[in-house]
Order: sequence, then structure tokens, then C-alpha cells
Amino acid sequence: MDHDLWARLGTSDSGLAQLRLFAALVEKWTLRINLVAKSTLPDLWSRHIEDSARLALLVPEPPAIWADFGSGGGFPGIVVAVILADRGAATRMILVESDQRKAAFLREAVRQLSLNAEVRSERAETLPPLNAGIVSARALSALPALCDLAARHLAPGGVALFPKGETHAAETAEARKIWQFDLETHADPGHKGSAILELRNIHRAGDQPRPRP
Repeated sequence: MDHDLWARLGTSDSGLAQLRLFAALVEKWTLRINLVAKSTLPDLWSRHIEDSARLALLVPEPPAIWADFGSGGGFPGIVVAVILADRGAATRMILVESDQRKAAFLREAVRQLSLNAEVRSERAETLPPLNAGIVSARALSALPALCDLAARHLAPGGVALFPKGETHAAETAEARKIWQFDLETHADPGHKGSAILELRNIHRAGDQPRPRP
């Protein structure tokens, strides 16, 4: 366990207990459906839960709505929802997952953990705009497609958080051919060469960004 990470997050013992319960659910359901690669189960805490938790370090002010696309096994959406609830935040997490079996898992996790969250078993591209203060996606698609989703679902002044691997610089260059955005890159200490991309003011090249409210 990365004790420094959890100290920086300020997660309580009860919050960590909630995350351990969630980890047990993931392990149980992964035996039936492919929530995560079975080969990664021995490293579930460091590889999936702590990786997801690092997004919460970038959120000093919890938003009213956080939308997580391609939530799958609950990473990062469920993990972040537990951490924010542990802080006493009123953030509503919207988990978007088109795979019906994974959506069923997410609903069960939300129920057992008593989270302020809802599951939308639809494709993010067809959902009405969610007006979210933060959007996230982990291992869903390349950055140009993620910018399209973020532009659709972010509230004015909102932030997109996208964990990316070693190709993040190339993906950023490709995205900038179509999109304009302000970018801050946060190195991921858990994976050499990986990063969390923090994007603001996302708009198509040639268009004006939406004004802040």
C-alpha cells in the first residue's frame, strides 16, 4: 500500500475499508466477467485502486457532477466516488458503461457501498449532455475521441482527467490537429512514462471555447 498517497488524500480508515470491500467485489465478479485482466488481480490494489485514487489528488474542490466514461470495473469512477464520499463531498458520480454485464456489476457496487452514484448503461456519444464539472475515462479510447466526449459532456469551466500510458505525447499531438485545449500533464509515479492529462477549455480548432458561467 502507498501510505503516502492515502495520507495525502486524507482517506479515513472507514474509507479504506470501503475500498477493500470494493476490491473484494471486483475479485469475485472478475471470476465471471472480465472486469479486469485476471493476471492483474494480485496487484489489484496498486495497479487499479491506487492508480484511480490519484485522480482525486487533482480535485481540491469536488464538483456537483463527475461523469466517468467506460467505467467497466469501476476504475476510476467507483474509487473516486468512495474517496469523495469519505471527504463528505456531495458529488454525484455518473458511471457510463454500455456493456450490460459490467453495468450490472457497477449497480451492485453502488448499492453495497451506498454511494451517491448512478449507472447509465448507454454509449456516452448518444447520452444527452451531462453538464459535468469533471469527466474522466481510463483505457477507453485515444485522446481525440475523448476530447469529443469531454466537449459534449463538460460544463463550462469543467475539467477532463484522462490517465494515459507512454503514448500520451503522441496522442496529445494527434488530438491537437482537431482540438484546442489547455493541458497540464501530471507524471504518474506508479508507472514510468505514464501520466494523467488534465484538460481545460476544450473546443474544436477554429471555434471559441464556451464562456464560464
